[in-house]
Amino acid sequence: MDAFNDNQSDQLTPNALSFLALCNEYCEAIENIGDYEPQSFVDRMVRLLPRIYISAIDLKVDMFEGEGGYIAPALDEDAYNTARDSIASLLGEEDTFLEVFMQDMKYSDSPIAATISECLADLFQVYYDLLETCREAPVVIINDALAAVKESFVDFWSQTLTNVLRAINAIAFNGTLNSDFE
Repeated sequence: MDAFNDNQSDQLTPNALSFLALCNEYCEAIENIGDYEPQSFVDRMVRLLPRIYISAIDLKVDMFEGEGGYIAPALDEDAYNTARDSIASLLGEEDTFLEVFMQDMKYSDSPIAATISECLADLFQVYYDLLETCREAPVVIINDALAAVKESFVDFWSQTLTNVLRAINAIAFNGTLNSDFE
């Protein structure tokens, strides 16, 4: 997190710093997806996503110390689509999985398909926007942004993360790719 000066690092909790570092690591993996073979990318996500989840749960933030928690949208639609399409291309037929936790599933007679690429791109957008909001920001803004991302974790992206982790886990251990975990 080279965008944070030492003064900011001293004022943020270790959990906050860890979470921001993990978000940065995730964003770097997505931005550099061309450097990965399919299995190495899956293995990277299987190791990274649970750590982000735990770190998000452990975030202890004073809710909205300043003007109110806000994360400015920073990732544009083209960058989102590029990330999603790159992941889909890398994973090929392994990209699609059956989603069982969607509200519409209760009323459906047939399975609902989701894609790993869209889930990972959704997470990329959350983390990218957070990091851009926090870059060079004063600690009070960073804490507000962390409070907002914690709130959205509870409301939205925790479910996305756990759903995609289930799908990625299936690829890592049961898919057609050869896993380093065997």
